Amino acid sequence: MASLNKVLVIGNVGADPEMRYTADGKAVTTFRVAANFTTTSPEGDRKEETEWFQVVTWQRLAEQCSQFLQKGRRVYVEGRLRTRSWETQEGERKFRT
Repeated sequence: MASLNKVLVIGNVGADPEMRYTADGKAVTTFRVAANFTTTSPEGDRKEETEWFQVVTWQRLAEQCSQFLQKGRRVYVEGRLRTRSWETQEGERKFRT
């Protein structure tokens, strides 16, 4: 049976991207994207909601995102979901998708 892990997001960059380098010299850029959508209640009231996505890019794409993206800019992101987990110094388990 085939499987697929693909995500498409169109939204606005929430803050200027942050670029750093790994210990072996690979560029990594992270930024958040806000995607808005509108829902309507059964009474007809419209409500706008925002979903935030954390985006991580690597190597040449990371350098380009750092160079060309900035807060408020419209962006199209295509990729896959990945969940990481780690343990804090206090022993608490954290997750990020």
